[in-house]
Amino acid sequence: MRIATWNVNSITARLPRLLAWLESSGTDVLCLQEAKVAEAQFPAEQLRELGYESAVHATGRWNGVAVLSRVGLEDVVKGLKGDPGYDGSVEPRAVSATCGPVRVWSVYVPNGREVEHPHYAYKLQWLEALKAAVAGDAAGDRPFAVLGDYNIAPTDDDVYDRAAFEGSTHVTPAERAALASLREAGLSDVVPRPLKYDHPYTYWDYRQLCFPKNRGMRIDLVYGNEPFAKAVTDSYVDREERKGKGASDHAPVVVDLDV
Repeated sequence: MRIATWNVNSITARLPRLLAWLESSGTDVLCLQEAKVAEAQFPAEQLRELGYESAVHATGRWNGVAVLSRVGLEDVVKGLKGDPGYDGSVEPRAVSATCGPVRVWSVYVPNGREVEHPHYAYKLQWLEALKAAVAGDAAGDRPFAVLGDYNIAPTDDDVYDRAAFEGSTHVTPAERAALASLREAGLSDVVPRPLKYDHPYTYWDYRQLCFPKNRGMRIDLVYGNEPFAKAVTDSYVDREERKGKGASDHAPVVVDLDV
């Protein structure tokens, strides 16, 4: 079984690439982030033609998450219980579903913006709500994983230059402590280093030639419980999909399971 996560940075802009990638990659379940469309505009019919059902939690603008599956889609849950919300509204940042023998969450963790910004406090509160929401599944016997854009680099090795991020979000002790708290709930990072590349980054800014210069970050993560982690047979970052015209600024992260 092949499961992947990909921040597509607008499913409308990325749809031709997404459809082609699904056909060529052999992916059974794909967790998407930053759909940037309302649910009514989500291209469910085009995906259905390829054999994928869609569970979508989106309202338009810059958020929106989805789970695509060609192995079944049941028990869909939209949003987090206890979501703290931001600026008076609850944003569509999490959706979960059971896909065959595996249950997954697709998450788009708040960016945080700046350390002193209210969005940073919201990010930490949201991660606490995520831990509470997934704790039961994490402790269960069924393979379970939380996949998505965490907007956190787990270690200094997961950014191209730690000094370049001094004083910025994504690398602060509090954010990394939130990831450690997820691990305490029974989840672990199932994509090991090194992979094909010494630094398997998953995100490169569009600006300043970051991708050609490999100035990236590893912020798209797959956190699985013990049954999920034991079933992993391979994993990789599809760096090729970050190349070329019309690419997202994130690359897909792919995990193969023997289930």
